[in-house]
Amino acid sequence: MDFKKHLDEKRLQVDGFLKDYLDSIDGVPEILHSAMEYSLFAGGKRLRPILLLSGCELCEGDPISAMPLACAVEMIHTYSLIHDDLPAMDNDDLRRGKPTNHRVFGEGNAILAGDGLLNSAFELMLGLRPLDGGRLDAVRTIAEAAGVSGMIGGQVLDLEYEGKKIQLDDLKEMHSKKTGALINGALVAGALTAGCSGQKLQSIRDFGQSLGIAFQIRDDILDVIGDREVMGKSVGSDYSGKKSTYVSLLGLKEAKAAVHRLAVRAKENLVGFGDSAGFLVWLTDYLVDREF
Repeated sequence: MDFKKHLDEKRLQVDGFLKDYLDSIDGVPEILHSAMEYSLFAGGKRLRPILLLSGCELCEGDPISAMPLACAVEMIHTYSLIHDDLPAMDNDDLRRGKPTNHRVFGEGNAILAGDGLLNSAFELMLGLRPLDGGRLDAVRTIAEAAGVSGMIGGQVLDLEYEGKKIQLDDLKEMHSKKTGALINGALVAGALTAGCSGQKLQSIRDFGQSLGIAFQIRDDILDVIGDREVMGKSVGSDYSGKKSTYVSLLGLKEAKAAVHRLAVRAKENLVGFGDSAGFLVWLTDYLVDREF
């Protein structure tokens, strides 16, 4: 299989579904629709929906039937980015090389665009029929990953730790919630829609946990060595003087080594799936070696 081609095809499928779904929602004020669309199609990697579809495929499920869940996860992720960029949080001017949502539409509309994406994500998931068994478990998994003990909880810790020197365990806890929870939740939700359970489900969960941490450490590394023009970030957006990162706590060399240890550990959890895990093995290497 040409894994890069497979990745690009999945991105296009996700984009197409998201566009059709957003345009199908009736009665949305024009400025709200524009603000939601602006951030939803601002050039995201579509990592989380692709992981959900891949988790479904890994367990021999039908990825087409899981597409609403996959796209709901991307809408939740996008809402979190809009809110994270706000002056009350990270106060960023650029996201993926473009002005952040609140810089284009104003703070009020940006908040409401994030709220709209979050609510629409759950409308989309709750519209699945039949909504029982693995599908219901998948929706619950996504809700928990995005909730107060997952992504939102991690964002609160991020605010609490700003300007403080924290320990490595604190940083791991924060990022396992803020970044890792939705990455892992997407994978597990995809597996659940395919009826996965037992040791196979645990292996997928363990894979996702290692991948989520590796992904974040690579982000921290790129904040130091990456090309800001390529990454679409403004100068100073890594908050190097205000926030602890894996690089500031471990050093660049050890941070790079940690990424590759985690990648190896992640891929070890896929051994039992044989050739079916080929794409996820490739994707792991692709993500930890990425330049943006």
